[in-house]
Amino acid sequence: MPTSNADAPGSAPGPESTAEESGRMTHSQILKALTGMLLAMMTAFLSSTIVSTALPTIITELHGSQDQYTWVVTATLLASTASTPIWGKLADLFSKKLLVQLSIAVFTLGSIGAGFAGSVSLLIAWRAVQGLGLGGVQALIVIVIAAMISPRERGKYTGPIAAVMSVATVAGPLLGGFIVDTSWLGWRWCFFAGVPLAVVALVVVQRTLNIPVVTRKVRVDYLGAALIAGGVCAMLIWVTLAGKQFAWGSAESWSLAGFGVVLLALAIVVEARVPEPIIPLRLFRDRTTALATLASIAVGTAMFGGAVFLGQYFQVARGYSPTAAGLLTLPMVAGSMIASTGSGVLITRYGRWKGYLVAGSAFMVAGFGLLGTVDHTTNLVLMGGYLFLLGCGTGMTMQNLVLAVQNTVAPSDLGAASSAVSFFRSLGGTVGVSVLGAVLATEVTDLIAKGLAALGVQVPPGATGDVGLGSLNELPPQLGEVVRGAYGDGTASIFVIAAALSVISLLAVLGIREIPLSTRSGLERQAESSAAGS
Repeated sequence: MPTSNADAPGSAPGPESTAEESGRMTHSQILKALTGMLLAMMTAFLSSTIVSTALPTIITELHGSQDQYTWVVTATLLASTASTPIWGKLADLFSKKLLVQLSIAVFTLGSIGAGFAGSVSLLIAWRAVQGLGLGGVQALIVIVIAAMISPRERGKYTGPIAAVMSVATVAGPLLGGFIVDTSWLGWRWCFFAGVPLAVVALVVVQRTLNIPVVTRKVRVDYLGAALIAGGVCAMLIWVTLAGKQFAWGSAESWSLAGFGVVLLALAIVVEARVPEPIIPLRLFRDRTTALATLASIAVGTAMFGGAVFLGQYFQVARGYSPTAAGLLTLPMVAGSMIASTGSGVLITRYGRWKGYLVAGSAFMVAGFGLLGTVDHTTNLVLMGGYLFLLGCGTGMTMQNLVLAVQNTVAPSDLGAASSAVSFFRSLGGTVGVSVLGAVLATEVTDLIAKGLAALGVQVPPGATGDVGLGSLNELPPQLGEVVRGAYGDGTASIFVIAAALSVISLLAVLGIREIPLSTRSGLERQAESSAAGS
């Protein structure tokens, strides 16, 4: 990467003006900016993954149900999904640095509130606030990195990014398990622990993230943002509640689904007419963007929907402590880190990227397919191998789908396009958690009924709904084993569905046309576009 006088001693005012003129940041500027972004990423991912291992304990202590277990996860995903395209579009219009700080602050507020929650209902509400901040952090990090680093050069910076994500993914469940297993701390510290780190992240971002702001006339599509958020929330709430709170064919179901469809239809009309749409519809005329979006939906549904129940499987079905459950997910984390770092380096070196997407999608199909064979007695060494294979698949797939889209869109659409991919991946994840959670709840109920019948306990149809996580510690040993076995055997059905969804991702990736990677950063392309416009 070309150097500039900005690296010389005593030239403090140089970096920003040079970057604004050339649209290119030096290696040292990028590393400084990445420091704050990686710390923000660590804060968000660590605070999110801490909860995954502790959640069974939290639900048990608050006397929650399986449906509420799912909602604690779904609330965060729903809020982050609905807000992601809005954060992305704002990044095309306002200071990215200010937006990053705002998203961290919102996430921190949600963490504090969740830590003080006295019921599952309050916990779910504060988790939604966390989701608003999380949507911003996830979307803005990808956008800022795309602005600073060209698609071709991004691979050499993949290592630190993958390392932070992997460390957070590993440390979160382990820290969550340690907190839950430590009597003088308690599960509330799973939410409080990230607050000091978030404060440090705010300070570091303020001092290190100094990327140029490309000024242009701002027109925020408030109506489109409200319609998209409202429509997505309505549809996701419908998917989550239908079949449990009301029947699929009931008046409540049709009303909620119809309300969501109407809002989304109005959003499409508005987005097609306003000058600055939240999600520019023209993006989906491009083959790469359209297929990458479809693949992201399938990846999100399979990944979030399947992996979120791993902690529950290891703790409830296999009887391991939260700390041990976190350790048992290490093979998946290791596979993801190795695959993402390795594919990034090779993409930078050779400039080819489609092969890694195809291989990653195939690994996901194989990994989920093998996990679909597990039960409550599966050998843990085999389980580790399946998880490693799945981790390799997600490591090669998730970041490279975003890379493919960022390489094709116009610089003025970089934020909207990047957040669109993240939006549809999160949308798939939210639907996946809701639908697969409902599938698991139904499967577990049936298996518990069969298990109790085998013990000679006659249970009326539907009467096993309260025999689960909330009452597990209060059950007699023999009945407790029935419940544990039901969760262990029922989890396989989730992975089978996830494998089928991964096939959709593989087919979409196969249809993407490989385009040579650009050697210009988003800032450089924006500067050239502005100069051409002038």
